[in-house]
Amino acid sequence: MLSNSSMRTPLARVRGLGSAKSGTGHFWLQRVTAVANVFLALAFLVIVVSLVGKPHPAAVATLANPCVAILMLLFVISGAVHMRLGMQVIIEDYVHSEGLKIVAVMANTFFAIAVGAACAFALLKLSFGA
Repeated sequence: MLSNSSMRTPLARVRGLGSAKSGTGHFWLQRVTAVANVFLALAFLVIVVSLVGKPHPAAVATLANPCVAILMLLFVISGAVHMRLGMQVIIEDYVHSEGLKIVAVMANTFFAIAVGAACAFALLKLSFGA
């Protein structure tokens, strides 16, 4: 026998609307990328400060080091993901028109992908010496 002690309204039960079940994953991904960004940003700053005053070939040689290139690539990826998640939360909280919200979240995603891809391309091009 089914219990009718659900807190959902009959209309909500019929529509099947409820929790999207993705809030926890979003929350943890934002926190994990934030922690990763702390360490990766420190590595980025150390690398940039070590290159201050050096000529372009020295910067290319530094970025050609696989460890440095991987650290920088991780920084770009983690930063782009964190940026997208943070802006998505802001859009969802402050944009009240449903249509505009969908367009803004899509534009945010495309922008984050474009920035990440451009940075990754530049890093890979420098690291492979092309």
